[in-house]
Amino acid sequence: MLKRPHTTVVFAISADGKISDVARSREIFGSDADYAHLEHQVALSDAVIVGAGTLRAGGSSMRVQNSDLIEARKQQGKPPQPVQIVCSNSGAIDPDLKFFQQPITRWLISTPKGAEDWQNRPGFERVLTFETSKQSVDLPAALEALADSGIERMAVLGGGGFVAALFADGLIDELHLTVCPLIFGGEKAPTPVDGDGLPPDSIPELELLSSKTIGQEIFLHYRVKS
Repeated sequence: MLKRPHTTVVFAISADGKISDVARSREIFGSDADYAHLEHQVALSDAVIVGAGTLRAGGSSMRVQNSDLIEARKQQGKPPQPVQIVCSNSGAIDPDLKFFQQPITRWLISTPKGAEDWQNRPGFERVLTFETSKQSVDLPAALEALADSGIERMAVLGGGGFVAALFADGLIDELHLTVCPLIFGGEKAPTPVDGDGLPPDSIPELELLSSKTIGQEIFLHYRVKS
């Protein structure tokens, strides 16, 4: 069995299952309760990982800012912030993003070609390379290396294409979905799991672990069945 971190996808979604509108606007649409929920999940994690598209769209990391959560991490012997990991096949990330000025530890997972520009440039404390025969990041190998580096729990914060790739390789354990009271519409609006779709014989089944309503939002917690 592959040794890897326990991975939890965390998303706010519209009532029609979208994570943004067709223009992929950067506006955050969840409530304060949803943000607190997201921050709590990040605080529980040793690392946060996103696809490069999500970083390009948002420009910054999702940090723990609640002082009680930071103190709880310190009492557990953890650093104040989880490691912030970006996964990118191309390595094409703007070095002027706010992300690179934030007080966090940054790692990059890429292909050998995608990592070339970052090997001798400041920005990432670690640059890890893994490649499949299709010149994309070998995700199982990457997650195994993260486990070897001490990453036990990891929060996956987007985007839909990256999450789809993780699902395709059977690398997702849990999902936290906040259903927000709005409709985006549009067949090209991004969803939590984008891409070409999973093969019918490998569609994962979920087990609902909990659900609760806060205000107008529904908080769903699923486990991915083995």
